Formats: sequence, C-alpha cells, structure tokens
Amino acid sequence: MSAPPVPAVARTTADLTRLRAALPGPVALVPTMGALHEGHRALVRAARERAGSVVVSVFVNPTQFGPGEDLDRYPRTWDADLAALTEEGADVVFHPPVEEVYPPGALGVTVDPGPLGSVLEGAVRPGHFTGVLTVVAKLLGLARPDLAYFGEKDYQQLTLVRAMVRELALPLEVVGVPTVREDDGLALSSRNRYLSAGQRVTAATISRALRAGADAGPRGADAVLAAAGAVLATAPELVPDYLALTDPDLGPAPVSGPARLLVAARAGDTRLLDNVPVPLGGPR
Repeated sequence: MSAPPVPAVARTTADLTRLRAALPGPVALVPTMGALHEGHRALVRAARERAGSVVVSVFVNPTQFGPGEDLDRYPRTWDADLAALTEEGADVVFHPPVEEVYPPGALGVTVDPGPLGSVLEGAVRPGHFTGVLTVVAKLLGLARPDLAYFGEKDYQQLTLVRAMVRELALPLEVVGVPTVREDDGLALSSRNRYLSAGQRVTAATISRALRAGADAGPRGADAVLAAAGAVLATAPELVPDYLALTDPDLGPAPVSGPARLLVAARAGDTRLLDNVPVPLGGPR
C-alpha cells in the first residue's frame, strides 16, 4: 500500500492564495497552533467527511498570549505535525512565520469580541479573544473556506468564532467537534505534555467533576455546581480559575433545558480547560 501524499505546504500568504485557488470544493479549514494530538486529528477527519479539500493552519499566534504566559515554551513540533497531517489526508498546510500573518507596518486593526470576550477565559486572560478572533478572521480571509472546524474543548472560543461569523456575515459554516479524551477522561490538550506524572493524575479530577455535575443536571443548576465543586475540592493541588454553568451560548443558565458546565484550573504551572453539556431539569 503506497504512502499518502505529503500535503502542499504554504509558508506565505501568496503561497496559500495560489494553492487555495486550485482546490476542489467544498473547502474546510482546521486552524491549529500545532503540537498536534488525537483531538486535532479528529478535527481533520471530521473535515474530510464533508469537504472536498482540507486546509490546516499550523501557527502559534502570538497575539492571543498575555504577558507571562507560555508563548516561548508553547510546544512546536513541526516535523511530527506534518507527518500526522499526511496520515490524515490534509491537502494544504499553512505554516507561516509571524511576519506573514502580522506584517511590519500594519495598522493593527483587530476584532473586538464584545462583552462575551471579557468573561470566563476573557476575565482571566484579558485581550486573549481579541487575538484569537483576529487571527481566525485572517485565516478565514486567506483560506476562504466553506467550513471551519473547531474543538468543543475550547468552548468559549468556539462560541465567539460562531458569533463573529454570524454577526459579520461571513459566508461559511462553523462546525464544532466533540472533545477527545484520554482513557481517564482528561481532555486532550497540547499543554498536557507540561504535566508531571503526579499532576497528570490530579488533572483527571477535572473531568470527574464535570461528570458529577452533569449527572446532577436533573436536580437543577445549584445541584450541578455543588456536585462539580465537591469533586474539585478533593484535589487541593488543583487551583480553579472558575467553575461556571451557562446556557449553550454562554449566557445565564436556564432553569431547565440545555446548559454548559465549564471549568478552568491550574495543575502546577499548567492551565487546563474543559466543559460538558448538561441537560437541566427533567422528569420529577
């Protein structure tokens, strides 16, 4: 059996424009920061199911990192990433240097995420979602996809990208893909490689807390938060930034119906995010 073809690699915006023009549609975009794992592969596979061509970006976006965050040590594994994308059948990989995405002399126009950009992750990481939405808008403009795929693990990011596309009338569909987890429930993340063996065990408490909260859904919002909080409290080594229950669009939690339970917590120096859907209320 012959090896799959290596994707075409675009290092410049001009390369991407040229390669994109030759792709059969519909075209899907999978934006990533590299250090690819099974969660990223799941995004590419989901894109392949519906698209005629798949473009993947591998770009560590500096504008979404705040002062003192892990921009310099964020894992960069280009050779392994390209091998993974070859296996998954990506057609084009956009892997530019920073100056291609943020050219010298640019005026610094950005995308304002609005009020939702200043809560939850936005409250802990001011300016983060301005950086995220700005780079996503650039990638959408360059790749001109019909579909764009994002993981549900970064649920606030997914929600804000959907809002940007809807409110700015961008002509594409944003597709969310369920979180991929380790056997013990830990959500896959490129930052998991920062965890020591002991922190790795502790980090699994996050998904257990979310499961406990989801199981309490029929008893209402207060029960959900209490159940999840009780499990988090069993791991004092974890330092929660927030535990929140919202509606699916990150507004106030409903009395009954679909909701979302979100958590961010630190294990040592590593910050981990996770969330699950929660049906509130139900038969009495």
